[in-house]
Amino acid sequence: MNYKETVNYLYKCTPVFEHVGASAYKEGLSNTIALDHHFGHPHTLFRTIHVAGTNGKGSCSHTIAAILQAQGLKVGLYTSPHLVDFRERIRVNGEMISQDYVVSFVEAERAFFEPLHPSFFELTTALAFKYFAEQHVDIAVIEVGLGGRLDCTNIITPILSIITNISLDHTQFLGNTVAKIAGEKAGIIKPGVPVVIGEATPETRPVFLQKAAEEHAPITVAEEQQEIESHEILPDGRLRYHTRHFGNLTGELGGIYQLKNASTILCALRVLGLDDHNAIREGFAHVSELTGLTGRWQNLRQHPHVVCDTGHNVGGWQYLAQQIKNQPCDKRHIVFGMVDDKDIDHVMDLLPKDAVYYWTQATTHRAIDKHIVAQKGQVHQLQGTTYDTVATAYEAAMTAAQPNDFVFIGGSSYVVADLLSYLQTTQKQ
Repeated sequence: MNYKETVNYLYKCTPVFEHVGASAYKEGLSNTIALDHHFGHPHTLFRTIHVAGTNGKGSCSHTIAAILQAQGLKVGLYTSPHLVDFRERIRVNGEMISQDYVVSFVEAERAFFEPLHPSFFELTTALAFKYFAEQHVDIAVIEVGLGGRLDCTNIITPILSIITNISLDHTQFLGNTVAKIAGEKAGIIKPGVPVVIGEATPETRPVFLQKAAEEHAPITVAEEQQEIESHEILPDGRLRYHTRHFGNLTGELGGIYQLKNASTILCALRVLGLDDHNAIREGFAHVSELTGLTGRWQNLRQHPHVVCDTGHNVGGWQYLAQQIKNQPCDKRHIVFGMVDDKDIDHVMDLLPKDAVYYWTQATTHRAIDKHIVAQKGQVHQLQGTTYDTVATAYEAAMTAAQPNDFVFIGGSSYVVADLLSYLQTTQKQ
């Protein structure tokens, strides 16, 4: 098989959560343990940092990896989902795993893993750990896939655990209260391993404190440390942070929600004892270049100003909606679609009423039908037109937008994935 055939085989032979949702979720670590044993426990051959949370774990993982790279370390980075290419999930110093390695792994190991019937994520995690070990990385930043306690990344014993925040998401798996979800995320807290909590609420704080006490794990709540004294949004959309211990930092990642992420990251660096200010400045300023991160308040062009963002739940949209409303422009155009396990009504409550909407659906079976999205939009007094694909919705928005307008594309990671794939194909970015 060539690379394309191999990836298609992985999608077809293993249940993929991003494609089919709940039926791909496998509770328990039996497959993960079997795969880990088969490959000789590769995750024990390098240090790790483990990152969980409802929102922000991708940005935090990439930024921490960028800072460690800027320090001169060889850094593995495991994240999900990917937007355009499967290989985005597994990187070493920003370079994606090679197509040949993916093909060789599947060809050599399918006789072992096929009888196990692993999920896509279980198999991908095993591939990542094996690859990082063979690449002799100094450290790997590992993003939790779903939850924490039963996530297949949770076989690692990291040098630091991070839980960014908790909000209602994936409630069918993790529980229908923030306390229950916090309990699942807290499952990554390991004996004696420091843990940084980005944000804690009256409901989640006791959960984290109790778990940390049980594991004798030193715990720090980032928002209580007030590491960021003030901030400002620069004309190009970047954020400048004035910090207590690291001087002034310019963050490449736009989006006002990055303020919370930056606080978590800086607190994590303090706990790690990392005080290389040059590396920290470099990592914050060049995270996309260093790690390949896309889709976080990503500026695609000016005149009109076009931005996409992978925020996809109420917790993320509380910040996105505010920033969209604050954009200086003559008119707002929003290309929007969501998937079926998200709280679309509460997200729509947050959307600006004065925007023109381009209702669409991504190329995933989990996408909410564009006509249903449009109907819900009408209920929330949001006016727009339906389009069959993200590409046609985007082109319609671009045709309608004037130079001083603002165009936003999002609502789901898969909407952004379709957009970036389309732009990559047409070279219109």
